[in-house]
Amino acid sequence: MSALKLFVLMAAMTALFMAIGGAVGGQSGAILALLLAGAMNLFMYWNSGSMVLRAYGAQVVTPAQAPELYAMVDRLRQRAGLPMPTVAIAPHEQPNAFATGRNPEHAVVCVTEGIMRLVNREELEGVIAHELAHIKNRDMLLQTVTATMAGAISNLAMIAQWGALLGGRDEEGESPLAALAMAFVAPIAASLIQFAISRQREFKADAVGAEISGRPLALASALTKLDMSARRIPMQVAPAMAPLAQVNPLSAFNGRGMLSLFSTHPSTEERVARLQALAR
Repeated sequence: MSALKLFVLMAAMTALFMAIGGAVGGQSGAILALLLAGAMNLFMYWNSGSMVLRAYGAQVVTPAQAPELYAMVDRLRQRAGLPMPTVAIAPHEQPNAFATGRNPEHAVVCVTEGIMRLVNREELEGVIAHELAHIKNRDMLLQTVTATMAGAISNLAMIAQWGALLGGRDEEGESPLAALAMAFVAPIAASLIQFAISRQREFKADAVGAEISGRPLALASALTKLDMSARRIPMQVAPAMAPLAQVNPLSAFNGRGMLSLFSTHPSTEERVARLQALAR
């Protein structure tokens, strides 16, 4: 996805935030929402890594605590030409992984306890290489910011819904029905934008991760195992944070046709097919 498209999508997310602010408080509400969006993005720039780790309940580990995992990350990050990221483990049975942080110098690679029990060494290398690809592509901050914005839009929309239902009017005298309609539409639109960004980033991270590990078929095999396990093992995590994971941690549903717009990740079948083609 080009930088221009990303800029347009992020601008659309900010516009939605302002629209909800306008529905709640008119012109002054829209201005306040714009200032709040800027403050949120600045806050997320400095604190994205720690916030995501808390959302997943993950703990940072040292080389002494997880020597094999730490050595694997270190070896792969050298292949990728990256600084050594912080390594963390999340106490979830569901096998999954994610990367976060504001830049490669302040990045985190996190795996769940479940994934280390499920996949073999080569498959785990493929998974970690995928997350290092997110770091190399500088995806982590963008995905964390969009997750935070989407969550904030949903919360603000809830306030707007209550205001509209109680019959409030903004300073321009707009109908509360218009505010109510905006409050319902904006969170859906925000989620569609967030999911569109996430899906395109996953395809690119698969390709770059396969180059880093040198084993596209191992990553394809790992994705298949992760997808199957996600169907059976639930994970408790905020929906806005779901796109950060390597496979959808909330459900294994991958929509097709129009329903694919509401999927946080590309279909595993398509990701595997692209990796198989890359291997050939």
